Amino acid sequence: MEIDDIIIRLKSLSNPKSVEGMARYGINPEKTLGVSIPALRKLAKDIGRSHVLAQQLWDTGIHEARILGGMIDEPEKVDESQMEQWVRDFDSWDVCDQCCMNLFDRTGSAYQKAIEWSGREEEFVKRAGFALMAVLAFHDKKASDAGFLKFFHAIEKESVDGRNYVKKAVNWALRQIGKRNITLNTLAIETAKNIQKIDSKVARWIAADALRELSGEAVQKRLQGKKTKS
Repeated sequence: MEIDDIIIRLKSLSNPKSVEGMARYGINPEKTLGVSIPALRKLAKDIGRSHVLAQQLWDTGIHEARILGGMIDEPEKVDESQMEQWVRDFDSWDVCDQCCMNLFDRTGSAYQKAIEWSGREEEFVKRAGFALMAVLAFHDKKASDAGFLKFFHAIEKESVDGRNYVKKAVNWALRQIGKRNITLNTLAIETAKNIQKIDSKVARWIAADALRELSGEAVQKRLQGKKTKS
């Protein structure tokens, strides 16, 4: 499938009413067609993997084309230069999150970029750092705890950032890491308690929300069950 054919397909799926709804959820309406994620996944399956097409889709600047690009790119061909180019272009939380969960977390630079980006000032770059931590905790089933231990310092350090898309990603990362296994759960709870002591409304919200889930019966029961089986 050629790039022009894909754009025609995307535009045929456009829904202006969906764009209005997306804007209410904080999604940038600029160059947005209103195509649903399930529809994009189906289109990605039809296209198949293509590093070249992924870059061409990204270069269009169309909201859904960029999400689609992340879905079809070939992780083994994605280098740091491309990751830096794309992350600087992020202008909406959903493009950020979709790229992290569909592509960036499968690259060889994922853990490195999670740390690097979490310390950057740009809102969506910083969010990408913490989104990567969250999706790595969920997707990278074979990883040891060591890689995740490095994330706790960044989570605690950036827990005072009051920007909406940052604080929610910091909270997301802490919760996902803490749900991975009993050891990381204990350390995540400890980190949340440290954050709770910071003189910051944002930090206290992050800590309270994380502690509610990580200390909750559902998570503890599941993790204790995993510990027994292992």
